[in-house]
Amino acid sequence: MSDSICPELLSHLTELFEDAFGPVGDGRVLHVHAPGRSEISGNHTDHEGGHVIAAALDVAVDGLARPNGTNTVRVASEGYPLIEVNLDTLDVVEDEEGTTASLVRGMAHEVAANGGTPVGFDLAMTCTVPSGGGLSSSAAVEGAFGRAMEALWGVTPAEPVALAQMSQRTENNYYGKPCGLMDQAAVCLGGLAFMDFEDSANPKTQKLELDFEKYGHALVLVKVGADHAASTDDYAAVPGEMQAIAAKLGHARLCEVNRTDFDRDVPALREEFGDRAVLRCIHYWYENDLVDRRWEALQSANIDAFLSLTRASGASSAMYLQNVVAELGREQPAMYALGLAEHILNGRGAVRIHGGGFGGTIQAFVPLDLVDGFIERMDYWLGSGSSRRYKVSDEGAFAAWL
Repeated sequence: MSDSICPELLSHLTELFEDAFGPVGDGRVLHVHAPGRSEISGNHTDHEGGHVIAAALDVAVDGLARPNGTNTVRVASEGYPLIEVNLDTLDVVEDEEGTTASLVRGMAHEVAANGGTPVGFDLAMTCTVPSGGGLSSSAAVEGAFGRAMEALWGVTPAEPVALAQMSQRTENNYYGKPCGLMDQAAVCLGGLAFMDFEDSANPKTQKLELDFEKYGHALVLVKVGADHAASTDDYAAVPGEMQAIAAKLGHARLCEVNRTDFDRDVPALREEFGDRAVLRCIHYWYENDLVDRRWEALQSANIDAFLSLTRASGASSAMYLQNVVAELGREQPAMYALGLAEHILNGRGAVRIHGGGFGGTIQAFVPLDLVDGFIERMDYWLGSGSSRRYKVSDEGAFAAWL
């Protein structure tokens, strides 16, 4: 955890805070920070108890907070209207589903369950995580809220995985999105991390220090021009179909299913659930193996093997998982972006759908000698600012008094 903040960011946050809530004064203020994330490997494996590699990124939610002497949390997020959440009840409020207010209330419920006494506070924050782009801005917000509440309510900070589980429950139960644990775990852990979700109560994690650029490739994420939040139903159908087949075979998640039983029942499963559901299960097992092989490649710094396996992962997502195109037709923004990226790379590097899919972003590992041209051309085709070069950030979600 870092207890420093760059002067420019502190000045900007102070201005945001004072515009919304008045002078900061001489009292202590709390700095909260939570990064965005990139799924490096493991496309839709987390919710089935599978394996994932994810990285915290050099974009984040940052904020300043202090108690306000009331029972209301007030959040001023740059570019958005002020929200107020009264803490008289920490139960789910149906009208708040899908809003930032639901994240405040959900995280308040979680921190209170850990022994915190809810009291109101003011929080001014800015977010450099692109919203709706599949970089987990909501998970970053949850992590920031959680760390702020722990510090302000006198609660011992939860371990990163525990905070991630608190955030996931908030997203599932309050925000209304049936996400897995990968996004929140990456945000809370920081760095580059391997995650095994077979034991959902006690996920196993392992971290690795690695800079892709030292091995000749930059991590570039490209916004495809469609907000992935608009495809929530498409996203929900992925775990829904996988888990429907798992349930038919007597289990809750695919990680618990014996593949021999699946193979035996494929004709009946196809008849009941359709081709796509069966193909999505095939993707799960194939992709889960690719995660393990990519982690081995990264641990041995074998970037060529990592890139080859990443290309195989992208093909599986497109063909079997089918989370690249929401509806077949004239508009196929993610597939369009993938095709353009492949057109530039011409067999070098690697490109794949990123995160939940359908909209949001694609991920490219671009040879350093192509990076500037890659970004310039993708921005020309998709719009200025569509592409960005990212670095892995070692910082997970934290709060520190200034």
